[in-house]
Amino acid sequence: MDLPADIRACTLCADRFAATETGHAPRPVVWFKPGARILIAGQAPGARVHESGKPFTDPSGDRLRDWLGVDEATFYDQSRVAIVPMAFCFPGYDAKGSDRPPPKICASTWRAQAMAHIGDIPLTLLIGGYAQSWHLGTKTGVTDTVAGWRDHAPRAFPLPHPSWRNTGWIKKNPWFETEVLPALRARVKDVLA
Repeated sequence: MDLPADIRACTLCADRFAATETGHAPRPVVWFKPGARILIAGQAPGARVHESGKPFTDPSGDRLRDWLGVDEATFYDQSRVAIVPMAFCFPGYDAKGSDRPPPKICASTWRAQAMAHIGDIPLTLLIGGYAQSWHLGTKTGVTDTVAGWRDHAPRAFPLPHPSWRNTGWIKKNPWFETEVLPALRARVKDVLA
């Protein structure tokens, strides 16, 4: 069995995606190998990643790499970093132009298999509410979960999404840049050493 190939061939959401405002076909973006040191658990690929076929090839990726203190070569080295979102495909836009949520069928079909395939990971980054809820079982909002980051460190760091849409959130919560990011960068450096 070749799990990454099986996921890349998945078309479970073909009808669902065809019915969105974007009317697109599934294109699972798979970026993981056994033995990675860091797991990035996000929401789902965006439109740019759907086009490129490579995760975080957008301004969110630039911000995330800055948060982690790593360059592109390190970030895209699958032996070091695994990127496993809650859904492997871009879920499309709704009528208002907002991202649709990741289809639950993706995580229920593939997530446990992907986690088992990767193996034990010393550091997991939980980006956004969907990943935080799945991995931590949290019922709180993203702000409260990220504010409680010490409860999960050093094995996991809950983070807001690095999207430009969260620039206001970052400005409103200066503790994120002064407390969380230095601890996160130190942990990333230690794990990748």
